[in-house]
Amino acid sequence: MPNVLLSREQLRRIIRRRKESGAYRWDEVWDGVYVVSPDPDIQHQGLAGEFYHVFRLALVGDPEALIYPSINISDRPDRWRKNFRCPDAAVFLPGNPAENRGAYWLGGPDFLVEILSPGDRARRKLPFYANVGVREVLIVDRNPWRLELHRRLEDRFLLAGTSSPDDPEPIASAVLPLRFRLVPGEPRPTIEVVRLDGARWSV
Repeated sequence: MPNVLLSREQLRRIIRRRKESGAYRWDEVWDGVYVVSPDPDIQHQGLAGEFYHVFRLALVGDPEALIYPSINISDRPDRWRKNFRCPDAAVFLPGNPAENRGAYWLGGPDFLVEILSPGDRARRKLPFYANVGVREVLIVDRNPWRLELHRRLEDRFLLAGTSSPDDPEPIASAVLPLRFRLVPGEPRPTIEVVRLDGARWSV
């Protein structure tokens, strides 16, 4: 499990060390509690970069769509660092009411991706994401491999579909013109992304 640090002296010391090493950029604050996230491994970082690239290609016909590999999302207009989350990829579509505050977004994207690392608690972020208006969350679980598409219904998320190597059924987004599925393979399954017009990419 990630460490939640409550001692103020310990917190300052750990934050200073993590800033010096650069590891702090994956940390978050949950309602005033500093959460040290698991450092993403090479595969995690590679998947995040590929999702960003695929979204850029898949949404090229919508020049007003904003796509980010990682951003700060908060629900607070002031003192945003007291409560923020950092997804692995995010898509803001035209008409999204979130505000770009420079260092962070006040409000959530329409669609985001969370890639799980050992000890990751990304599923516990879902209530926060619902609160800031995220419409869909794609969770990439790597142990065992599985895709989960969560769709917001009013103030909470419901599991809209899954895809795994044993059951590689595509799951269709209601927000983006895309379908996602896991295709069995070695050394790991491939995440297939298919646009409604048939264009496809592999992650």
